Amino acid sequence: MLGRTASSLYWMSRYMERAENMARLLEVGYRISLMPGAVEGHRDEWRSTLQSAACDVTYDSKYPEIIGAKVIQFLIFDEDNPSSIRASIKTARNNGRAVRTAHTPDVWESINTTWNELAQVKPSSMTADRLPVFLDWIKQRVMSFRGALLGTMLRNDTYYFSQLGNFIERADNTARILDVKYFILLPKPTDVGSDLDMQQWAQILRSVSGHRSYRWFYRDSNYRPWLISEFLILKDEMPRSLVFSYTWVNRALAGLANLYGQSYDCHVQARDTYDRLKGGNMDQIFQSGLHEFLQEFIAGNTALSASIAKNYNFP
Repeated sequence: MLGRTASSLYWMSRYMERAENMARLLEVGYRISLMPGAVEGHRDEWRSTLQSAACDVTYDSKYPEIIGAKVIQFLIFDEDNPSSIRASIKTARNNGRAVRTAHTPDVWESINTTWNELAQVKPSSMTADRLPVFLDWIKQRVMSFRGALLGTMLRNDTYYFSQLGNFIERADNTARILDVKYFILLPKPTDVGSDLDMQQWAQILRSVSGHRSYRWFYRDSNYRPWLISEFLILKDEMPRSLVFSYTWVNRALAGLANLYGQSYDCHVQARDTYDRLKGGNMDQIFQSGLHEFLQEFIAGNTALSASIAKNYNFP
């Protein structure tokens, strides 16, 4: 497969995943801003949403202060923000259109329909009461795309490059959500264990559709930061955890190695990251620093993406 084709498939899938992740982050920011006691600190919650999405620098260059309505517009509609929902779906569509013969009509129809319907949504219509419905629609549309990809694509290099983009983006998002919650939302030690702390952890679980599964998995109705972090980092059973994402990153890379008969540096990097996650435990992670662990993971995940691009000749 040409490097240009592989790159388009990778970024098509990655940007669709990013659109869903942005919707999830916005939902969390919106819910937290509505919590009792959050009025005074609402700028911190919206700031944390921007930082979690790695969009704070771009936002600050455009707006002088944090205002919830402007953050929402910036993260949904602003095409100057390459990670906004509109920009992400537009980029995914452009990549998908460039390689229409490499994927199925169902995959293309899913992306194209989403873009056409999104184009009809006016920023002025995004009122507070409509936001949750819109964000649910975005999540459903991305799930439709993922269902088309999983249900219709041959298990060949087209599929493997698409899966790589999906799970590298998902791992990045989960790590950022956890890091922002732990390091930014609660800068004061006295806040740990407070009602606001527990409410925020609950929203973090909801952002990754893990609220009910966490309770089922641990048989515990209480929110325990230690266990939530373990759930989102080390548990194979959680489909948005770091270890689950890297299970699939390695499967995709193994599929490419078998298909092409050759392994590269990126295979070693991905396997090393998976082994560290699989052999890790929360005692060690918290002792060495959760923030430091997550920052190292995010940097390594970014480096792996660059290595994949280099090894497979992305333009």
